[in-house]
Amino acid sequence: MNQSLNEREANLGVKETVSWHSEYSDSAWIFVGGLPYELSEGDIICVFSQYGEVVNINLVRDKKTGKSKGFCFICYEDQRSTILAVDNFNGIKIKGRTIRVDHVKDYKPPKDHEDIDDITRNLRVQGCAPSVQGAESEEDQEEPLPLKKSKKDKKEKKKKKEKKKKKEREQRSASSSPSPAPARPGAGATGATGATGGVRVKDERHDAGYDKYRHSHEQQGALRSREEERERERTQRRGEEGRREEARREETRREEGRRVEGRREET
Repeated sequence: MNQSLNEREANLGVKETVSWHSEYSDSAWIFVGGLPYELSEGDIICVFSQYGEVVNINLVRDKKTGKSKGFCFICYEDQRSTILAVDNFNGIKIKGRTIRVDHVKDYKPPKDHEDIDDITRNLRVQGCAPSVQGAESEEDQEEPLPLKKSKKDKKEKKKKKEKKKKKEREQRSASSSPSPAPARPGAGATGATGATGGVRVKDERHDAGYDKYRHSHEQQGALRSREEERERERTQRRGEEGRREEARREETRREEGRRVEGRREET
Protein backbone atom coordinates (compact mmCIF):
# COMPACT_ATOMS: atom_id res chain seq x y z
CA MET A 1 0.00 0.00 0.00
CA ASN A 2 2.73 2.47 1.00
CA GLN A 3 4.83 1.61 -2.05
CA SER A 4 1.91 2.18 -4.44
CA LEU A 5 1.29 5.57 -2.80
CA ASN A 6 4.96 6.49 -3.21
CA GLU A 7 4.90 5.48 -6.88
CA ARG A 8 1.79 7.55 -7.54
CA GLU A 9 3.27 10.60 -5.81
CA ALA A 10 6.53 10.20 -7.75
CA ASN A 11 4.68 9.92 -11.06
CA LEU A 12 2.47 12.91 -10.28
CA GLY A 13 5.40 14.99 -8.96
CA VAL A 14 3.79 15.58 -5.55
CA LYS A 15 5.86 17.79 -3.19
CA GLU A 16 7.08 16.55 0.17
CA THR A 17 4.87 19.01 2.04
CA VAL A 18 1.76 17.49 0.45
CA SER A 19 2.99 13.85 0.64
CA TRP A 20 1.18 11.31 2.81
CA HIS A 21 4.34 11.19 4.99
CA SER A 22 3.68 14.80 6.09
CA GLU A 23 0.74 13.58 8.18
CA TYR A 24 3.28 11.94 10.53
CA SER A 25 5.79 14.82 10.58
CA ASP A 26 5.36 15.26 14.36
CA SER A 27 6.25 11.65 15.23
CA ALA A 28 9.66 9.97 15.04
CA TRP A 29 8.21 6.54 15.90
CA ILE A 30 7.59 3.68 13.47
CA PHE A 31 5.91 0.30 13.82
CA VAL A 32 7.68 -2.87 12.66
CA GLY A 33 5.69 -6.10 12.40
CA GLY A 34 6.34 -9.63 11.13
CA LEU A 35 9.82 -9.85 12.69
CA PRO A 36 11.50 -13.22 13.24
CA TYR A 37 11.01 -14.24 16.87
CA GLU A 38 14.71 -14.91 17.50
CA LEU A 39 15.80 -11.31 16.79
CA SER A 40 16.82 -9.21 19.79
CA GLU A 41 16.76 -5.44 20.27
CA GLY A 42 20.39 -5.20 19.19
CA ASP A 43 19.73 -7.11 15.96
CA ILE A 44 16.81 -4.84 15.06
CA ILE A 45 18.84 -1.69 15.80
CA CYS A 46 21.65 -2.96 13.54
CA VAL A 47 19.18 -3.31 10.65
CA PHE A 48 17.20 -0.09 11.11
CA SER A 49 20.17 2.16 11.94
CA GLN A 50 21.02 2.23 8.23
CA TYR A 51 18.75 5.25 7.76
CA GLY A 52 19.35 7.10 11.02
CA GLU A 53 20.34 6.80 14.65
CA VAL A 54 17.87 4.80 16.73
CA VAL A 55 17.31 6.45 20.11
CA ASN A 56 14.65 4.14 21.56
CA ILE A 57 13.13 0.73 20.89
CA ASN A 58 10.28 -1.23 22.44
CA LEU A 59 10.33 -4.90 21.42
CA VAL A 60 7.07 -6.33 22.70
CA ARG A 61 7.61 -9.58 24.62
CA ASP A 62 5.42 -12.10 26.35
CA LYS A 63 5.11 -11.29 30.07
CA LYS A 64 5.42 -14.91 31.23
CA THR A 65 8.00 -16.42 28.86
CA GLY A 66 9.86 -13.22 27.88
CA LYS A 67 9.92 -14.28 24.22
CA SER A 68 9.44 -11.77 21.41
CA LYS A 69 5.97 -11.42 19.89
CA GLY A 70 7.41 -10.44 16.49
CA PHE A 71 6.70 -6.69 16.47
CA CYS A 72 8.25 -3.59 17.94
CA PHE A 73 8.23 0.22 17.99
CA ILE A 74 11.35 2.20 17.03
CA CYS A 75 12.12 5.89 17.62
CA TYR A 76 14.65 7.76 15.44
CA GLU A 77 16.67 10.81 16.42
CA ASP A 78 15.62 12.57 13.19
CA GLN A 79 11.98 12.36 12.02
CA ARG A 80 13.13 12.25 8.38
CA SER A 81 14.69 8.85 9.05
CA THR A 82 11.19 7.40 9.54
CA ILE A 83 10.33 8.27 5.91
CA LEU A 84 13.43 6.45 4.63
CA ALA A 85 12.75 3.45 6.87
CA VAL A 86 9.09 3.15 5.82
CA ASP A 87 9.89 3.54 2.11
CA ASN A 88 12.85 1.12 2.06
CA PHE A 89 12.10 -1.51 4.72
CA ASN A 90 8.38 -2.08 4.22
CA GLY A 91 7.86 -5.40 2.43
CA ILE A 92 11.43 -6.72 2.66
CA LYS A 93 12.25 -10.21 3.94
CA ILE A 94 14.33 -10.90 7.04
CA LYS A 95 15.21 -14.58 7.61
CA GLY A 96 12.34 -15.67 5.35
CA ARG A 97 9.65 -13.43 6.92
CA THR A 98 8.18 -10.37 5.20
CA ILE A 99 8.13 -7.42 7.59
CA ARG A 100 5.72 -4.51 7.67
CA VAL A 101 6.96 -1.00 8.50
CA ASP A 102 4.66 2.00 8.97
CA HIS A 103 4.48 5.37 10.72
CA VAL A 104 3.05 5.75 14.23
CA LYS A 105 1.15 9.01 14.74
CA ASP A 106 0.55 9.01 18.51
CA TYR A 107 2.84 6.55 20.25
CA LYS A 108 1.92 5.79 23.85
CA PRO A 109 4.69 4.15 25.88
CA PRO A 110 3.65 0.99 27.75
CA LYS A 111 2.88 1.16 31.43
CA ASP A 112 5.55 -0.15 33.76
CA HIS A 113 4.62 -3.30 35.64
CA GLU A 114 5.97 -4.46 38.96
CA ASP A 115 7.84 -7.40 37.40
CA ILE A 116 9.68 -5.25 34.85
CA ASP A 117 13.48 -5.32 35.17
CA ASP A 118 15.68 -2.24 35.67
CA ILE A 119 17.36 -2.52 32.24
CA THR A 120 14.06 -2.38 30.35
CA ARG A 121 12.82 0.49 32.52
CA ASN A 122 15.99 2.54 31.89
CA LEU A 123 15.80 1.73 28.18
CA ARG A 124 12.25 3.08 27.98
CA VAL A 125 13.09 6.21 29.92
CA GLN A 126 16.56 7.09 28.58
CA GLY A 127 16.48 5.37 25.18
CA CYS A 128 19.30 3.44 23.53
CA ALA A 129 21.25 6.31 21.93
CA PRO A 130 24.75 7.08 23.25
CA SER A 131 24.74 9.78 25.92
CA VAL A 132 26.37 13.09 24.92
CA GLN A 133 28.09 15.01 27.70
CA GLY A 134 28.29 18.80 27.81
CA ALA A 135 31.19 20.65 26.27
CA GLU A 136 32.30 22.02 29.63
CA SER A 137 32.48 18.60 31.29
CA GLU A 138 34.48 17.20 28.36
CA GLU A 139 36.95 20.06 28.54
CA ASP A 140 37.33 19.61 32.28
CA GLN A 141 38.01 15.89 31.81
CA GLU A 142 40.45 16.36 28.93
CA GLU A 143 42.51 19.20 30.51
CA PRO A 144 44.43 17.19 33.15
CA LEU A 145 45.32 14.37 30.73
CA PRO A 146 47.82 16.21 28.52
CA LEU A 147 49.48 17.76 31.61
CA LYS A 148 50.17 14.32 33.08
CA LYS A 149 51.48 13.04 29.78
CA SER A 150 53.78 16.02 29.33
CA LYS A 151 55.37 15.45 32.78
CA LYS A 152 55.99 11.82 31.98
CA ASP A 153 57.47 12.74 28.62
CA LYS A 154 59.82 15.24 30.27
CA LYS A 155 61.01 12.64 32.79
CA GLU A 156 61.59 10.08 30.03
CA LYS A 157 63.51 12.63 27.97
CA LYS A 158 65.71 13.48 30.96
CA LYS A 159 66.44 9.80 31.58
CA LYS A 160 67.35 9.28 27.93
CA LYS A 161 69.68 12.28 27.98
CA GLU A 162 71.39 11.02 31.15
CA LYS A 163 71.86 7.58 29.61
CA LYS A 164 73.36 9.15 26.49
CA LYS A 165 75.77 11.24 28.57
CA LYS A 166 76.87 8.17 30.55
CA LYS A 167 77.54 6.22 27.35
CA GLU A 168 79.56 9.11 25.92
CA ARG A 169 81.62 9.34 29.11
CA GLU A 170 82.31 5.60 29.07
CA GLN A 171 83.33 5.75 25.40
CA ARG A 172 85.64 8.70 26.08
CA SER A 173 87.23 6.97 29.06
CA ALA A 174 87.69 3.77 27.02
CA SER A 175 89.28 5.70 24.13
CA SER A 176 91.55 7.69 26.47
CA SER A 177 92.80 4.56 28.30
CA PRO A 178 96.06 2.99 26.88
CA SER A 179 95.61 0.21 24.36
CA PRO A 180 96.22 -3.29 25.77
CA ALA A 181 99.55 -4.93 25.03
CA PRO A 182 99.49 -7.92 22.67
CA ALA A 183 99.16 -11.21 24.50
CA ARG A 184 102.08 -13.61 24.40
CA PRO A 185 101.53 -16.89 22.62
CA GLY A 186 100.41 -19.56 25.02
CA ALA A 187 99.12 -17.06 27.56
CA GLY A 188 95.48 -17.50 28.49
CA ALA A 189 92.87 -15.12 29.76
CA THR A 190 94.91 -14.44 32.89
CA GLY A 191 97.76 -13.01 30.82
CA ALA A 192 95.32 -10.73 28.97
CA THR A 193 93.83 -9.48 32.18
CA GLY A 194 97.24 -8.85 33.70
CA ALA A 195 98.39 -6.86 30.64
CA THR A 196 95.29 -4.63 30.61
CA GLY A 197 95.47 -4.00 34.32
CA GLY A 198 92.67 -6.21 35.64
CA VAL A 199 90.20 -5.97 32.72
CA ARG A 200 88.00 -9.04 32.66
CA VAL A 201 87.35 -10.78 29.36
CA LYS A 202 83.81 -12.10 29.30
CA ASP A 203 83.57 -15.65 28.00
CA GLU A 204 80.89 -16.30 25.41
CA ARG A 205 78.13 -18.60 26.46
CA HIS A 206 77.83 -21.89 24.67
CA ASP A 207 74.53 -21.99 22.79
CA ALA A 208 73.23 -25.56 22.63
CA GLY A 209 70.54 -24.54 20.16
CA TYR A 210 73.19 -23.37 17.68
CA ASP A 211 74.93 -26.74 17.85
CA LYS A 212 71.64 -28.51 17.17
CA TYR A 213 70.97 -26.22 14.22
CA ARG A 214 74.49 -26.71 12.85
CA HIS A 215 74.28 -30.49 13.30
CA SER A 216 70.90 -30.66 11.53
CA HIS A 217 72.19 -28.36 8.78
CA GLU A 218 75.23 -30.57 8.26
CA GLN A 219 73.03 -33.66 8.15
CA GLN A 220 70.80 -32.04 5.55
CA GLY A 221 73.84 -31.08 3.50
CA ALA A 222 75.19 -34.63 3.67
CA LEU A 223 71.82 -36.03 2.62
CA ARG A 224 71.65 -33.60 -0.29
CA SER A 225 75.17 -34.55 -1.45
CA ARG A 226 74.31 -38.27 -1.25
CA GLU A 227 71.13 -37.71 -3.20
CA GLU A 228 73.03 -35.73 -5.84
CA GLU A 229 75.66 -38.49 -6.08
CA ARG A 230 72.96 -41.13 -6.55
CA GLU A 231 71.28 -39.01 -9.21
CA ARG A 232 74.61 -38.70 -11.06
CA GLU A 233 75.10 -42.48 -10.93
CA ARG A 234 71.58 -43.02 -12.27
CA THR A 235 72.16 -40.65 -15.19
CA GLN A 236 75.47 -42.35 -15.96
CA ARG A 237 73.80 -45.78 -15.93
CA ARG A 238 71.03 -44.53 -18.19
CA GLY A 239 73.63 -43.11 -20.60
CA GLU A 240 75.59 -46.36 -20.63
CA GLU A 241 72.42 -48.39 -21.20
CA GLY A 242 71.43 -46.08 -24.04
CA ARG A 243 74.85 -46.45 -25.67
CA ARG A 244 74.69 -50.23 -25.35
CA GLU A 245 71.21 -50.31 -26.84
CA GLU A 246 72.39 -48.15 -29.74
CA ALA A 247 75.38 -50.48 -30.32
CA ARG A 248 73.06 -53.51 -30.35
CA ARG A 249 70.78 -51.88 -32.89
CA GLU A 250 73.78 -50.99 -35.07
CA GLU A 251 75.03 -54.60 -34.86
CA THR A 252 71.62 -55.97 -35.85
CA ARG A 253 71.50 -53.57 -38.82
CA ARG A 254 74.93 -54.72 -39.99
CA GLU A 255 73.96 -58.40 -39.60
CA GLU A 256 70.80 -57.79 -41.60
CA GLY A 257 72.86 -56.05 -44.30
CA ARG A 258 75.25 -59.00 -44.49
CA ARG A 259 72.39 -61.45 -44.90
CA VAL A 260 70.86 -59.42 -47.71
CA GLU A 261 74.24 -59.18 -49.43
CA GLY A 262 74.74 -62.94 -49.13
CA ARG A 263 71.35 -63.69 -50.68
CA ARG A 264 72.13 -61.43 -53.62
CA GLU A 265 75.42 -63.24 -54.25
CA GLU A 266 73.67 -66.63 -54.14
CA THR A 267 71.11 -65.50 -56.71
